[in-house]
Amino acid sequence: MDKDNDEIFKLHEKHNGVLGIEPDMEIKNKSDLGKAYTPGVASISKLIEAHPDMKDRLTMSGKLIAVVTDGSAVLGLGNIGPAGGLPVVEGKALLYKDLAGVNALPMTVSQVPTKEFVETIKNISLSFAGIHLEDIAAPRCFEIEEALSQVLDIPVYHDDQEGTAIVVLAGLINAAKVVGKPLKNLKVVINGVGASGLATAKLLFAVGIRHLTLVDLYGVIQGTDSRYNHYQTDFVNQAGLKVSGKTLDEVIDHQDAFIGLSTSKVLNQSQVKRMAANPIIFALANPVPEILPADAHQAGAGVVATGSSQYPNQVNNILVFPGLFRGLLKSGIKKVDYRIEAVVAQALAGMIEVPTSEKIVPGVFDQDVVKTITAAVVNSASTNAVNQHQPATFKDRDHDVISVL
Repeated sequence: MDKDNDEIFKLHEKHNGVLGIEPDMEIKNKSDLGKAYTPGVASISKLIEAHPDMKDRLTMSGKLIAVVTDGSAVLGLGNIGPAGGLPVVEGKALLYKDLAGVNALPMTVSQVPTKEFVETIKNISLSFAGIHLEDIAAPRCFEIEEALSQVLDIPVYHDDQEGTAIVVLAGLINAAKVVGKPLKNLKVVINGVGASGLATAKLLFAVGIRHLTLVDLYGVIQGTDSRYNHYQTDFVNQAGLKVSGKTLDEVIDHQDAFIGLSTSKVLNQSQVKRMAANPIIFALANPVPEILPADAHQAGAGVVATGSSQYPNQVNNILVFPGLFRGLLKSGIKKVDYRIEAVVAQALAGMIEVPTSEKIVPGVFDQDVVKTITAAVVNSASTNAVNQHQPATFKDRDHDVISVL
């Protein structure tokens, strides 16, 4: 065990994790006890019995979200099980509280069948104001989010899907400005079309980027390829994506942007040189990107982003989820749809007044990120009809382009 890991283990062991529960009132005497607990809560319970919606005003259910995983796709570690996933959701809960003042409870659910997983969350949902799904493998994550969005009247958000899509779009908005190309005219290849890649493709399509090429394990995704799950092929068919070529190498020529949500070292300098002038490279695999930034720049890349804090332009979900959920709780919005995702991406991009090749998104610790995103979500509630589209589905290839960009 190296020194850094030893320090991490000691810190987490010392505190039994990184999260605790703090009271919002003090109990100093019998009067306080009677107001906080029995007999005072009896009247609260009777009122909620008659008016169930009052629970969100009179209990912490109105300000508490559940951060839930089954541990089937944890970071770059893969399927390490529910217990193995617990440190990640605990860390996310800490970030919610520390960065946005949002109360979050880390939870794990065993890797039971999808229907049973959904029933489990549904059965405990009255305790929460929202559900944050985390580190659940595709296509199971699509099925779970879609089902929960249909049966719950609270926001359901999968950070690996919506969070990634939002921050990628934010970065792409500013990267397009840096290289002097219209966002909606970009030719984009997405390498890695799991949870994050498919959600990113859907959001880019929703804001009007039509020239998309999706590449995954077996090469370019075609609508008739039975090796891919139906969520992948359905999107390709419904979006009308028709691409000549079977591999990344065959379709990389003249692409304006490469978005890697896959694995290390799958893009090389020769391929970058064959892309359009000043290509945009988002090499987001962790811990080693699809191509090292220095190699991409040397091959002519105009903008390079990664998922790592080691390099400029860290495209990281932490920029999104704290402010997004704070905004959802403040506004009462019940669904995270494409319009809200686009609004948040635009707000995040707008924090960089003059984008450069070294600065297309705010830093993780830049001031006002949470405040800016919260305000964008709250404002969106009064300017557009929301809650009509669930992000886990994509049925209309001819629907109106999101007009916020």
